[in-house]
Amino acid sequence: MEKIDVVASLGQSQLLRPAYLKAALAANDRLKFYLTALQTAYSHAMHPDVASLDLHREYAAAKVDAPWLLALPASSHLRASVLHADDLPKLVDKLAADLRLMGRPLEGDADRDHHALLSRIEVWCGWLGGLEPGLLDAGQLRQLTSGNRREDDSFHILVMDLHKAINRLAADISDETIDGAHIWQLSPDDRPRVAAFMRGLNRTRPLKLTHPGLDTAATRDGTRLLIQNDIGTNDAHVLVIQVEGLRLSLTYSDLHQQRFAFFQDLLGEIGATWSNVGSRATEGLNAGDAYYVGTATFDNADETALGVTLEALGSRIVFLIDWNRARKRLRLLVGKANATAILAASARRDIGHMGWLEAGAEHLLFDAMESIGSEFFRIGDRLDTVLGDEHARAFMLDAMSSASQAMQEHQPLPRIADSVRLLLVRHLGQQRDVFELLGEHAGFCHELAEGLRDALTHGLERDGKAAEKLASRAKGWERQADNLVTRSRERAEHNTRWLPFTRLIERADNIADALEEATFLLSLIAEARNKGWHGEVREKLVRLAERTYEAVRDHVRALSIAGILRDGGTAEDHETFIAVSWRAVEAEHQCDELLRDVRRALARHVDDPLTLTLTTDFAAAIELATDALLAASFGIRELAFDSIGARG
Repeated sequence: MEKIDVVASLGQSQLLRPAYLKAALAANDRLKFYLTALQTAYSHAMHPDVASLDLHREYAAAKVDAPWLLALPASSHLRASVLHADDLPKLVDKLAADLRLMGRPLEGDADRDHHALLSRIEVWCGWLGGLEPGLLDAGQLRQLTSGNRREDDSFHILVMDLHKAINRLAADISDETIDGAHIWQLSPDDRPRVAAFMRGLNRTRPLKLTHPGLDTAATRDGTRLLIQNDIGTNDAHVLVIQVEGLRLSLTYSDLHQQRFAFFQDLLGEIGATWSNVGSRATEGLNAGDAYYVGTATFDNADETALGVTLEALGSRIVFLIDWNRARKRLRLLVGKANATAILAASARRDIGHMGWLEAGAEHLLFDAMESIGSEFFRIGDRLDTVLGDEHARAFMLDAMSSASQAMQEHQPLPRIADSVRLLLVRHLGQQRDVFELLGEHAGFCHELAEGLRDALTHGLERDGKAAEKLASRAKGWERQADNLVTRSRERAEHNTRWLPFTRLIERADNIADALEEATFLLSLIAEARNKGWHGEVREKLVRLAERTYEAVRDHVRALSIAGILRDGGTAEDHETFIAVSWRAVEAEHQCDELLRDVRRALARHVDDPLTLTLTTDFAAAIELATDALLAASFGIRELAFDSIGARG
């Protein structure tokens, strides 16, 4: 008598559950292999000229002890759409035996769902017993292998339902956990391995939000550590990871070729070697859908490397949840190729897609596109056609990252929508182009003001050649500033959104005009061999040029901070912007007074009419630049406040 039977005779059935569960899980692996062998046999019988799939690796992974199964595909043939195989009766017996093994852990309790599953087992075992020995037609094969729940019950669906029930039962009976994994009968060496897997799983688990899935159970079966993970609600999405020695392996199957390829690449990046990859589609099965399967193997150099692999593998599983739904939603925005590329990149960056899906998916983006208006998007436009493939992918990754973080923080959906809308504005380059253009223009104003200040500091009013050279350079700067104004006007002709920015850069261009005029007047003063600037006159003019330079520097800084404010900025940024903006008012008032001081000094100390006239005009041109700076400052303030929705 086996130990299991002894314990059962004592009425301690609960003690048998772990052993029953291990036997049931092993039976599940074998049943999946049996169905694969049947599909392969039928497919080969239909196309005998095509080489049959090599099932040796899957045979070994499932721990099947029936070598004749490997010869089943080659020994089968079709006659009038009926599969003929001498070993079919033996396979039918194994299907029935392992199906009963899967049901054994569910026996002896009052759970109605368990009773229903046990009843289905009896129905299917009776069905199997009624098959004509050695024969299987296409309809019967479909009843065995179909996974379509919209049709009648199938043998395959029952196996998947039993697997789900066993996983739940394993969680219920496990009296110990490791970081959330239900465990039983582990060896001491198994514990750090399970902990490593759970470390990776728990690191990315928050990305699934409240979606069910990722429940984990682990046990030892002879020489193998088995780690099961219930990926989600989908029947086919349960992973069984086997660790034997330093080798880790798992067999993954998926009805969706794109998702299979995604996971294949994902595991390839962390060291997986894939084998027996291919489609197990058979005519008349799964409503014509392909069934993709492959085995991933990781050979590790030592225990540390195995732990790294387990952690990496655990961290990748969350990205399978609702992957196909995310791909279909993304496809509406960026097309097929970009959709899969975005999902792969989001997994590599640990962003995920569930936050974006839960925040509204494509509707979140279409609403943002509509709010920006027809100047950029028309009905039916996709992001990739407007932004281009590269920028569309970059934007979607940023949007998915923002939505994921926001959903984890339980932010309200309207706030998330606002963030995505502003993000799209930035990627379109609306505000960026505006501030870059204004900033470039301000750079030329800065060159003019700095050149003028340095000229007075070094006495260029007495050096005709140097003053003329500076005037020539200033004219070049002023022309380049004019070109930027022209560019803005051209944009405004095609897009009325640019009109406010064009008006602002036109105001700012008065700064450049005034400073260039002042530099030109300085060259005339130097050419006239000015001799009247001494003492108080020079002192006041230098101070006027210095204060104007400081005001232009504030102008450059205000534009720089305004560009930051479009992203929200910090409280310190806000306060600095306000302070810099108001300094333009102070500068204009101070330069008004300094201009009067220059005129008083000229009246006191300069008798030469030419020097008096040119110097008065020179000082007035410098002061005029600060008037233009004040007007531009008000425009920048209005633009910045409008960009953050705080327009007064």
